[in-house]
Amino acid sequence: MLRHAWMGHARKGGRMAGSIRIGVGGWTYEPWEESFYPSDLKKKDQLRYSASQLTAIEINGTFYRTQRPETFEAWADAVPDDFVFAVKAPRYAVNRKVLAEGAESIGRFVESGLDRLGGKLGPILWQLPPTKKYEPEHFAAFLDLLPARAGDAALRHAVELRHPSFEDAGAVEACRDRNVAIVLAGDSGYPLIADQTADFTYLRIMGTTEGHPLGYAPSKLDQWAERARTLAAGRQPDDLPGIVPTTDATGRDVFLFVIAGHKAANPAAAMALIERLG
Repeated sequence: MLRHAWMGHARKGGRMAGSIRIGVGGWTYEPWEESFYPSDLKKKDQLRYSASQLTAIEINGTFYRTQRPETFEAWADAVPDDFVFAVKAPRYAVNRKVLAEGAESIGRFVESGLDRLGGKLGPILWQLPPTKKYEPEHFAAFLDLLPARAGDAALRHAVELRHPSFEDAGAVEACRDRNVAIVLAGDSGYPLIADQTADFTYLRIMGTTEGHPLGYAPSKLDQWAERARTLAAGRQPDDLPGIVPTTDATGRDVFLFVIAGHKAANPAAAMALIERLG
């Protein structure tokens, strides 16, 4: 099994480095039945198997429909104690003309049973539509709606900003003031905002192709592994400069998900990164 990636804390260059967790989006995808899952594996065991090979999964079913508390609890029971789920927030909360008017949808989502994941609950991902432009007042008001807790569980929030207008110092500072991470969207057509604005880092890399057995060329996998190490150590990668420089050198937990691209190869790419970091 490959899942034992670097998940502890280690001292790097005099500072305490955060943990690194790597996974994919979801666990139900028909082509994975040929490229990832054993041929005799039952569908009900796909999550359990995924968690034996990966160290995190981004739940995307929550983006499309409300889940029951019992469902979150069943997911938590299916994975090891050191496994973490990131949870994609519902589209109803972000696909709206005025972001600040999503309070009801946000509240319903947060109260749907997230806390049943217990210690396996990782960051909440709020993915804004590619057409949503940066409107400083509305964006700040939206960030202020994101709750600190769900029941007894503390929440960490990440926002994926997919319109070029968010490449703005004001957007970076608004997130940094509230300890909300800006998703680093790698190898995609979306803005690559590499600023570290929270006490954790959230990466979604989207460049896997059919031409490589592991989705990425070995050199590209090496590059992403090194970037993850650098971010966990609290440093900004030299090849990923930010918009608003910061002198903060605190180690951060890193969540890296291989998303989109040639999706059939995404688990292989994630496992290759885990191996490089192990």
